[in-house]
Amino acid sequence: MFNALSTIGFKVYDLGPGTGLVTRRKDYQVVDVSSRSWLVTRGKQDPVVAKAVALANGDKVASGQKSVLLGPNAKLVLDDNAVVGDEHGFQKPAHNYLCNRHVAELLRHYRVNCVFDVGANVGQYAKNLRKFGYTGRIVSFEPVPHIAEKLRAAAEGDPDWQVHQCALGREAGSVTMNVVKGSMSSILGPTDFGSTRYKRFNNIDKVDVPVHRLDAIMDEAMAGLDDPRPYLKLDTQGLDLEAFAGTGDRVKQLVGMQSEVALMHIYEGMPGMMEALGVYTEAGFEITGMYPVSREQTTKRVLEFDCVMARAESAPAV
Repeated sequence: MFNALSTIGFKVYDLGPGTGLVTRRKDYQVVDVSSRSWLVTRGKQDPVVAKAVALANGDKVASGQKSVLLGPNAKLVLDDNAVVGDEHGFQKPAHNYLCNRHVAELLRHYRVNCVFDVGANVGQYAKNLRKFGYTGRIVSFEPVPHIAEKLRAAAEGDPDWQVHQCALGREAGSVTMNVVKGSMSSILGPTDFGSTRYKRFNNIDKVDVPVHRLDAIMDEAMAGLDDPRPYLKLDTQGLDLEAFAGTGDRVKQLVGMQSEVALMHIYEGMPGMMEALGVYTEAGFEITGMYPVSREQTTKRVLEFDCVMARAESAPAV
C-alpha cells in the first residue's frame, strides 16, 4: 500500500510493521523522540519542519498508540507502553530535542554567526546545530588527541567548522587530563559519588594537553565576519567557570551562552549550580531555558542541567 501511495504523490514515513505516516501537505513534520515515540509538528516556524505528515489511517492514531496535544502546532504521538517502565528513556531524548530546538531558535533570534563549541568531544553538539538549521561558523575545542582526531573527521567537508586541539582555561599553559572512555574526561578527578556512579573512572589514562585562553583565540576564530555575534557553549566536565574566565573583558561580545551546571558533584572541586549561575548572571547573562542532562534513577534527583542563557541587551530590535 505504501508503495502505491508514493507513486501518486504522497510522502510515506514507515514507522514499523503495520504503521506509517502519509502526507502531501507541506506544514507537518515527524521528529523521533525515542525508539517508539514521535513528535508531530506543524508550521513554518522551524526550518526542520519541512514535510507534511498524517497518520496512515487518517487523523486518528494507529492501534496501540496515543497522541497528546502539546499546543496548536504540535502533537506528541507515542506507543501506549512507551513510557511504562522507561520514563527516563522517554524523557532524556525529549529534553535533548527541546534543548536543541530552543538553542537553534535562540541562535536565529540573536543572529549568531559564530558558535564557540568548548568541550566538543567528537562533534555531537556541532552536528546538532547543523541538523537544526544553524549555518554560521562553528569553532570547536577538544583537548584529548584521539578524540580530536575523530572531531576533525566529523568537521571534514564543512568549510565553516574549525577544530582546535586544546583545552580552554583561565591561564594559558598545559595540564594533565584524566582520560576515560566516552565523553567524561576531565582535568579534575572524580568524587566518590562520581566513581560510584560511573565505573569508567576505574580506568583512567593521563594525557598532557595544551591550554589557551579564549580571548587570545577569538580574533583569529572570527576572522572574515563583518559583524561578529558569538555564542559560547561550555561542556568541560567541571571546568566551565575556568574556561569562561578565559574570555576576559571580551565576554561582553558574547550574545548568548550555555553551560552544564551541576547539582551533584561528579568531579572534585567542580562548582555547584548556584555558584556558576552567580558568575554568569554577574556577567550579564539571563536564563532562557534549563534542561536536565542526567538524573539519578534511584532518587530521581537531577545531576546536571543544560543552562541556556542570553544577553538581553544584545537582542535585535523587533
